[in-house]
Amino acid sequence: MNIGDRVRLMHGREEGVITRFLDNNLVEVAIDNDFTIPVMRREVVVIAAEEDKHFKGGQVAEVEKRNIPAKPEVSSAAVAGIYMALVHTTPELLAVNVVNNSEYDLLFTYGEETLKGYRAQSNDKLTPKKAKAVAHLHLNDFEKWPDLVIQYLQHKTGANSLLEPVTRKLKFKASSFYKSKKVAPVLQKEGYVFQLDSKPHVVNPDQIQEQLIESAAQAENIKVTVPQHEIDLHIEKLLPNEDPKLMSNSEILRQQMAAFQDNLDRAIAANMHEIIFIHGTGNGVLKKEIQKVLSRNPHIKFYEDARKEKFGYGATRVQLK
Repeated sequence: MNIGDRVRLMHGREEGVITRFLDNNLVEVAIDNDFTIPVMRREVVVIAAEEDKHFKGGQVAEVEKRNIPAKPEVSSAAVAGIYMALVHTTPELLAVNVVNNSEYDLLFTYGEETLKGYRAQSNDKLTPKKAKAVAHLHLNDFEKWPDLVIQYLQHKTGANSLLEPVTRKLKFKASSFYKSKKVAPVLQKEGYVFQLDSKPHVVNPDQIQEQLIESAAQAENIKVTVPQHEIDLHIEKLLPNEDPKLMSNSEILRQQMAAFQDNLDRAIAANMHEIIFIHGTGNGVLKKEIQKVLSRNPHIKFYEDARKEKFGYGATRVQLK
């Protein structure tokens, strides 16, 4: 049983696609390309390709013909490299594929990052000219998509050079996402394709220790910029040259939380005793996210509403240890 397998629920007539493994006993299944549900592994059975073709072959073929070209025009000289390719499995469901279009073996990890933090999803090894689906995303949830994070290391037995490990993070914006549509290398299917690498960087093992020593020395010389006592997180204050009306709610919240985290980290590093974050009242989402982070930070003595006579309920005072 793998991500992307089409399955049938044993105690029902529903069918769907496995989009991720939630734990050892649970899988997430996208039903009818519309919603996802958690299901016990023992409650689903994989539909064999022959069975699906026999019962629904005509209908499926017609859908694929209508939505995804059966024989897309494939470039004969795809650029060698490592890719992330999002390919339609249904009109609304996209399979996230790691593509190794190189001459090296690829060791990789895949994870997703949201405002709640990073969550590792899978890891594997891909031989040259291979691809693997690691997750599924719904186009209907585009505004809520996480950042996709992949770490990889290329290896080739007998090679006389050492390649540097790479970490890449993909953030999606509608303005650029739909311009990335092309034929995915290896998969030979049309999708949204993003190259993760440039020219592989060769590492000199003899210089690694020197680089570590230099990095440590530079870190010691870094001076922390002490933040102001009161930090205004209203988006108009953070990005005075941007029009908030052109930004989605999720992007605004992302910018506000990034500013909050940066100032909090610098306040802790500078040994400040107190800092106030002005978040406003609004719908309360920003305040809840801030307090969620504060509740988990061991450097926080306590936090509370700041002086109501000055800020109302629109600010949080943070006492640092």
